[in-house]
Amino acid sequence: MEIKIAEYSDFEQIAQLHAKSWQTYYRGILGDEYLSHDVLDERSAVWQTRLINPPFNQHVIIIKEQDELLGFVCAFGNHDFEKGSIIDALHVNSKCRGKGLGRKLLEEIGLWLEQYFPENGVYLEVLAENQQAVDFYEHVGGTHSLERLWKAPCGTHATELVYTWESPVKLRHQLVLNRNSSKVTS
Repeated sequence: MEIKIAEYSDFEQIAQLHAKSWQTYYRGILGDEYLSHDVLDERSAVWQTRLINPPFNQHVIIIKEQDELLGFVCAFGNHDFEKGSIIDALHVNSKCRGKGLGRKLLEEIGLWLEQYFPENGVYLEVLAENQQAVDFYEHVGGTHSLERLWKAPCGTHATELVYTWESPVKLRHQLVLNRNSSKVTS
């Protein structure tokens, strides 16, 4: 398994995994027409734009095995004046779920945030109806701090929850605590 910083040449695989994840976990939340016909093109445009000339505060990490993308995470440091750095996307190939890849990606992005944006809080947004993701973020120590309405690219509105950590150090500390307590109970 290889963990590395995403390059422009990775945008298609990232877009495909992102679209597949939304098609799987956002069905019934986002519009069926969008998920069936438009999501891949829309996500491809997003990822091509993000990776062609990334802003200084963007960081995308991928996990690959034999050229297959297993997961990715994207963060923007110091994205919000009040909440700090955002983990904008975290997706793991459905066949690899439950193997600790999401946690590993969060640890890696936490290291980067700690190096470059150590004084900022960390937050992410997750759709309230995406229960498997909500459970994961609660399991890794996120604090549910806000609920609001999100306007999706397809025009629908969905309730999103904001999960926060006080700092990148606290995020990584929670992940280590969680990993160690999982080993004890296994």
